[in-house]
Amino acid sequence: MAVIHVVGLGPGDLSGLPMGTYQLLTSGLPVVLRTRIHPVVTQLEEQGLVFESFDDLYETVDEFQQVYLEMAKRLFAKAAQGQDFIYAVPGHPLVAEQSVQNLLHMQEPGVDVKIGPGQSFLDIAAARLQIDPIDGLMLLDGTTLVDRALNPTVHLLIAQVYQQAIAAEVKLTLMEVYPDDYEITVIRAAGVTDEERIERIPLYELDRISWVDHLTTVYVPPMDAQAQRLRDLWEAVDIVARLRAPNGCPWDREQTHASLRKYVIEEAYEVAQAIDEEDEEQLADELGDLLLQVLLHAQIGREFGEFTIRDVFARLSAKLIRRHPHVFGSREAEDVTVANQLWDEVKRQEQGDQGATGILANVSLSGPALMVATDVQKAAAKVGFDWKQVKDVLEKINEEMTELQEELRVDENSEAVDEELGDLLFACVNVSRFCKRDAEALLMRATHKFVKRFNWVESSVRASGKDWSAFSADRLDDLWRDAKIALRDKN
Repeated sequence: MAVIHVVGLGPGDLSGLPMGTYQLLTSGLPVVLRTRIHPVVTQLEEQGLVFESFDDLYETVDEFQQVYLEMAKRLFAKAAQGQDFIYAVPGHPLVAEQSVQNLLHMQEPGVDVKIGPGQSFLDIAAARLQIDPIDGLMLLDGTTLVDRALNPTVHLLIAQVYQQAIAAEVKLTLMEVYPDDYEITVIRAAGVTDEERIERIPLYELDRISWVDHLTTVYVPPMDAQAQRLRDLWEAVDIVARLRAPNGCPWDREQTHASLRKYVIEEAYEVAQAIDEEDEEQLADELGDLLLQVLLHAQIGREFGEFTIRDVFARLSAKLIRRHPHVFGSREAEDVTVANQLWDEVKRQEQGDQGATGILANVSLSGPALMVATDVQKAAAKVGFDWKQVKDVLEKINEEMTELQEELRVDENSEAVDEELGDLLFACVNVSRFCKRDAEALLMRATHKFVKRFNWVESSVRASGKDWSAFSADRLDDLWRDAKIALRDKN
């Protein structure tokens, strides 16, 4: 039975080469290297040792997984010739060595794979960083790093960061969990005399280092407990639950789905404003405020046995998969147009299950109230359900105004006032539509005009050195008229 002796060349130069490995390498058996690119190889060649290597595979095979698989196949093919030989890899044979793992998992009849000595770079790195792995240490591959694998509570070593492109990907992945300016340590050639380099830098500078190569490892220290909690995705969920608890915040405790409705709309508009202003910092802040609304509704739903935040996540995930059959299924979408068509097709199927039919079935009732009212009126008008002329709509406004006045005289706090006021607003939207105007834009313009005039009045009050209470209603009216005149050319 042929034997493949697998040994490690250690992390650095000849001084770190295990004695057992050195004895095997000098025993006269043929030696195959995973790569010649290792500090100890040159020193061994100077002593007369001869090697063959797999460096050619790195140039001819595109993916690393395929490279390491091909190495194992070549090793078994060589062993099939019946001669024992040595397979030498950097560091330790069982630390970050996929080709060795392939050897162990594939196993060929008549071939015995024996793991020999080696010294991992972990030993040298831990010594240089002055950390104890017993506190918790995670070793990850920089070429396959994903944020969900990260654990900020332990020491983190990232190997295989052998070029700036990989360093850039590692940086972006780490930034999903750690702050952008979090201090990390970059170690190159640990244990190699005269070549070792250790530098502490902020995370965002990782891909700016020009000296990264195959001997480079990135160290990320554990985050302190407070920072870990703040960046934990579930911390905000727990905070909201605390706010809603009996000993929490009085305001948060009294909220309902209905009372929070206006805040959801308000926060969505503030997100849109941050996007319009291209303010990334503000956008992150406003997205957090919008997420707060989601968490509050989820917590209320949990308390009343309606749904939980996990139900929200589950329904979102299911919907995304369902509406992307070109990504998660067998459908194809060569461009955005087809992708949108597939989305709408699945959405129609979902709505079909609910039996939605009729003239207004396709009108979305989600959105700003003025816009929704306009869309509903337009849909009804298509089948002739509309006013004939604008004077009829104006008469409707007068009718609604009269009904509102009557209800206000009876009880200004009654629900009937809400209903009549809503009818009046709906009628005003009808006038805007008849005049081919955008009610939403008109109201926003009027609001901006009011803000400008009010600011003018406020400046006048402030300039007087008096308090608002010193101004009578008539005097404030005069100032308002002055503001209209002063700002007329600007409106």
